[in-house]
Amino acid sequence: MKIVLVRHGQAEDETRPDSARQLTDFGQQQAAQTAEYVTTHYSPDRFVVSPYIRAQQTLSAFQSRAPQVASSVQDNITPSDDARQALIDIANIEAECLVVVCHMSIVAYIAGLLTGDYPESFSLAEARVFDMEFVMTGMATEVDRFVPDQPY
Repeated sequence: MKIVLVRHGQAEDETRPDSARQLTDFGQQQAAQTAEYVTTHYSPDRFVVSPYIRAQQTLSAFQSRAPQVASSVQDNITPSDDARQALIDIANIEAECLVVVCHMSIVAYIAGLLTGDYPESFSLAEARVFDMEFVMTGMATEVDRFVPDQPY
């Protein structure tokens, strides 16, 4: 099984509530680059996304390239949620190649749990691919990483 963890693209400044922040035009471009890379190199068969707008907009880039892939919202993968509980819920999803679109810092904590390593920050719209026989703490190996254009 593969899990592809993706952080959303660049979002607007915090002038709105965190859950309502949208991607900038540059964030849309980042999302498109990441979606192109992931869908070219892998065959996602399920998408899971945070309920926050910027993650939903990032997922849209994936859905435009793989419209046949089912998607669902997972409410506990927002920035301040508990990574252990989120990973338990992710483990219950049937998929061979699951793409999870969410946020810092939970995306880093989930990655750290998968590999058993210390959490490492994700760049904007970064995707990391983990391979494992089954979803369990410390059982995954990171096999690929893609970082799109960054703002600086």
